[in-house]
Amino acid sequence: MLFIYNLIVVFADFILKIAALFNPKIKLFVDGRKSVYKVLFNKIKAYDKTIWFHAASLGEYEQGLPVMERMKSRFPNHLIVLTFFSPSGYEVRKNNTIADVTVYLPLDTQSNVEKFMEIVRPDMAFFIKYEYWPNYLNALKNRETPTYLISGIFRDDQLFFKWYGGFYRNALNAFEHFFVQNSKSKDLLLKLGKLNVTVSGDTRFDRVASILNRDNSLEFIEEFKNNSLTIVVGSSWPKDESLLVSYINSTENVKFIIAPHNIKTEQIQALKSSISKKTILFSEVDFTSSNPINLAHFDVFIIDTIGILTKIYSYADIAYVGGGFGNPGVHNILEPATFGVPIVIGTNYSHFPEATALVNMEGCISISTQEELNEAFDNLIQNQDIRFEKGHICSTFVEMNKNATEIIMNHIAPKKTI
Repeated sequence: MLFIYNLIVVFADFILKIAALFNPKIKLFVDGRKSVYKVLFNKIKAYDKTIWFHAASLGEYEQGLPVMERMKSRFPNHLIVLTFFSPSGYEVRKNNTIADVTVYLPLDTQSNVEKFMEIVRPDMAFFIKYEYWPNYLNALKNRETPTYLISGIFRDDQLFFKWYGGFYRNALNAFEHFFVQNSKSKDLLLKLGKLNVTVSGDTRFDRVASILNRDNSLEFIEEFKNNSLTIVVGSSWPKDESLLVSYINSTENVKFIIAPHNIKTEQIQALKSSISKKTILFSEVDFTSSNPINLAHFDVFIIDTIGILTKIYSYADIAYVGGGFGNPGVHNILEPATFGVPIVIGTNYSHFPEATALVNMEGCISISTQEELNEAFDNLIQNQDIRFEKGHICSTFVEMNKNATEIIMNHIAPKKTI
């Protein structure tokens, strides 16, 4: 099976290069990998020691960040090498300040893995949540490199648990320890005979909880809000926006801040054009002008930039988090939750334990139709006590689930003197 897997990866590499000619996102995926070895070779010297973290995309980066920060502090003489699989992670965080080297992960071919390992030579490796690349994992095992899974999630429909998934199960032998988010994941690994498992929880709780300790103020958002009840829409997709725009256009005395997932100019303009209320884009605000626009006069503020949504959530009275009508599902609900904000989402959240938990606890409301969205918003707007109660459920949930990073570090750091 491993032989067949290697053929598939090589074939996929060929197909992706052709698809890149027609698809901008795939072009980023392909072109971004062309310079990986040159970057690695220039930034990692033969005498350098390294610790390797791999994140599939942006969400996994956020999960791994608390552990990266602690490992950088614990092993200051090591370089942190961070790899991404997806452009949506790499392009947003390629200039992060925690890693010494940030690159795309070369595809999991045997030749790529050999080159990567020869240059990076990691003393430790961390895979975040998922993405189990057999050739990379086998190489780490053969090199006897301590390898860890952090914030892991396992489901019984994964290949590991199928009768034909033997080669994939064997790749798990590379892990010295599995730090998983829940008991179900641990039970599934126990069925495979994996006893080196700890239920540590999700490191994202540590990440979002730490947000409260920083300055989250944004003067222009405060000016726009102008003490009005404000609904913040984060990471919205067209299906989310079709429901939201209908509500926005029919609602009075409420302000809306929308931070779409996709900020391409044509889509932003289409969104703005569909809104009948007085609307302004972030890109239309001249922050250097001596005669600035009075943002308080607007009803809707569309944030067509990246990197400030987390701070914006601190101004929300109600949050809507997008993605719940598509795949893979709802985006990060923990950022508004940590600020004690009640949350509304779509229906696709079952693969996200934190969303499932908060829906069950009634801090988060799942809607599937225009009528349900209207009812959820109206109820939250008109009932301050309900808003505060649901918001308190959310913030308490984050607070009660902290310290996954501490559990991981207590297991790893005292043992390792790499």
